[in-house]
Amino acid sequence: MMNASRPLPRHIQISERLIREIASGLLSDGTRLPPERQMAQNFGVAIGTLRKALAALEDKGLLERKQGSGNYVRRQSAVKSVYSQFHLERPEGGGLPTAMILSLQTVDAPVEAARFGLPSRLLRIERQRALDDRPVAFERIWIAPPDASVSAAAISDSLYAWYRDALGLIIARVEDKVGVAPFPDGVRLNALPTGQAVGFIERRAWDQMGQTAEYSQTWFDPDRARFFSRSEDKTG
Repeated sequence: MMNASRPLPRHIQISERLIREIASGLLSDGTRLPPERQMAQNFGVAIGTLRKALAALEDKGLLERKQGSGNYVRRQSAVKSVYSQFHLERPEGGGLPTAMILSLQTVDAPVEAARFGLPSRLLRIERQRALDDRPVAFERIWIAPPDASVSAAAISDSLYAWYRDALGLIIARVEDKVGVAPFPDGVRLNALPTGQAVGFIERRAWDQMGQTAEYSQTWFDPDRARFFSRSEDKTG
């Protein structure tokens, strides 16, 4: 059964979409954004909601407002954002991530998670991920079970935001191993047949105390998504 995750506030959705478009180069440094009223209409929001989104960009140094001229993109490296640790994008770049929860249950820890020192019983979250509402990936995530019961409706589209706000868990560092693996049995995504080779990400994540907090596996459709990892060359 699929359950929609709790969506992020609309102004955050807009700012995150723009941040990812700037990071991917879809919005290049110096680009003048459309007039605010036009942008608000394009996003289907009130002008006040759009201005909250643009204010977030300005706070991160990604937007320069010129009186009487407009709003201009200012690209920065290593910008902290809700999805800064989510590395799947549309093939052309960008795309707003959303999620549908497929299952939520406490299970025995898989061998891979147990070897990192996680408990023998873990909360397993299975999700379908989408970019701009187009399904692109299937995730299995394991974390230590919270003290209280958890409902799918309480979990945010951004899992790491939910960790922070609901569990007090801050993911400080992640390690991703990217390769190819067969799509898992019993899962349907974009009509991919079971066993077909697709993109595969294995992640280990550490909390603010340096302890392993999460283990996850992600299978993604390479025709609909790409794994991106960007860094700035400081050597010249």
